[in-house]
Amino acid sequence: MSVTNQNTTVGWIGTGVMGMAMLGRIQDNGYRTVVYNRTPSKAQPLLDRGAAWADSPQAVASEADIIFTIVGFPDDVREVYFGEKGILSGARKGAILVDMTTTEPSLAREIDEKARNKGISAIDAPVSGGDVGAKNGTLSIMVGGEQSAVDQVMPLLEIMGKNIVYQGKAGSGQHTKMCNQIVIAGTMIGVCESLLYAYRAGLDLPTMLQSISGGAAACWTLENLAPRIVKRNFDPGFYVEHFIKDMGIALQEANRMGLSMPGLSLVKQLYEGVSAQGHGKKGTHALMLALETLSNVEK
Repeated sequence: MSVTNQNTTVGWIGTGVMGMAMLGRIQDNGYRTVVYNRTPSKAQPLLDRGAAWADSPQAVASEADIIFTIVGFPDDVREVYFGEKGILSGARKGAILVDMTTTEPSLAREIDEKARNKGISAIDAPVSGGDVGAKNGTLSIMVGGEQSAVDQVMPLLEIMGKNIVYQGKAGSGQHTKMCNQIVIAGTMIGVCESLLYAYRAGLDLPTMLQSISGGAAACWTLENLAPRIVKRNFDPGFYVEHFIKDMGIALQEANRMGLSMPGLSLVKQLYEGVSAQGHGKKGTHALMLALETLSNVEK
């Protein structure tokens, strides 16, 4: 199948912060789209732009050639794929399923196996780049699954991302995303502690960032999230509660492989503190709020 906007119907399940922007870009490229979201009102902007509504994941799958999912937690993924009205009960033979949720590598392999038994292809393709990357089409996409299926969906992936790398067999994309999240966890605590130090030292924070952003400390988090922290804008590009989920998966996989991850364990504990303070729906840079509390810093 050659994927074009003339011959391909794209199904989409999950229209949160990321999914809304990602599907919007596909709509901008002229594809017919059919959408389901657990909370229908969150899909309304996409429906207003021409997407068709389906009342279940099964109904999406029955109408679409390629079905994308980006939901919250592994249990959500299981329900969307394996539930009574799930994707696998409605997908047509030859369809391609693309899960862009960050979830368990073992779950990606299970989806792949059950899809194969129905003559369907499945890809795990988690993303990194936050709301900014989703809006700008600059996401990093980590892809696992059969190479032939990946090649077919590449025109759609290229609408959403710039750094699209095939990692290998089913589950490899999810393992790669765990590597990504481990780096982000360590980077985030470094950025937040740097800002906390600068504040207590009496530095002008934007001026300090201007210096360190151009040196060896330069990174995506420093460029994109540190300015939000300075402005006290903790709106989510990626939810605290979802990051806690990701770190839990990474630690579970590390334990299975006999690895010790003390740094990741520490950051997860701090994020659990952020959530306990009632900030689970804020962006991951809200880690600063927990660190401020530990140092009795009032902003």
